[in-house]
Amino acid sequence: MTINCELTNEDYLVHQLYTSSKSKSHINKRFRSRIIVPIVYLLLALFLVYAKKDNRIGFVFVGVGFLWFLLYPMYSKWRYERHYRKHIEEHYKNRNNIPTEIVFGEGVINATDATSQTKINGTEVKELIELKDHFLIKLKTDLAFILPKHSIGDIAMLKSRVTHFGAVYVDDIQWAWK
Repeated sequence: MTINCELTNEDYLVHQLYTSSKSKSHINKRFRSRIIVPIVYLLLALFLVYAKKDNRIGFVFVGVGFLWFLLYPMYSKWRYERHYRKHIEEHYKNRNNIPTEIVFGEGVINATDATSQTKINGTEVKELIELKDHFLIKLKTDLAFILPKHSIGDIAMLKSRVTHFGAVYVDDIQWAWK
């Protein structure tokens, strides 16, 4: 089976956001940021109310903390997406729209583009992740092939080939960046 594709910034962005959304450290960091800031505002509000006897500013601090807790998920989503867009524009600019050919042979994957050839043993494939518009073929080294679905002729054959290598199929079609 042979797949010819050209990756765009959006393809790389989907991969980066998906990987971030599954990273335990990123999940914990986002959770801590959502919780710690409102707690600090609440403590400041308590200090101002009891030490300074100023209820108005205390209520303002409680309100700001509450707003942070409610609005942080949207801010965090925007911030991470912006960060990854800039990262991709800077570091992946020479990889955009380069024709790549990926051949799934017996026990190997051969990938060829304008600058390199790569041969990967099928036993190194860890997961086949299906997203709404992409497949990610994740290797044991946590590197991944990004395959846009529009460039794949026979999706069932791809699934069969990659799972034949021993990869675990992960159905994340419903995944969305949050």
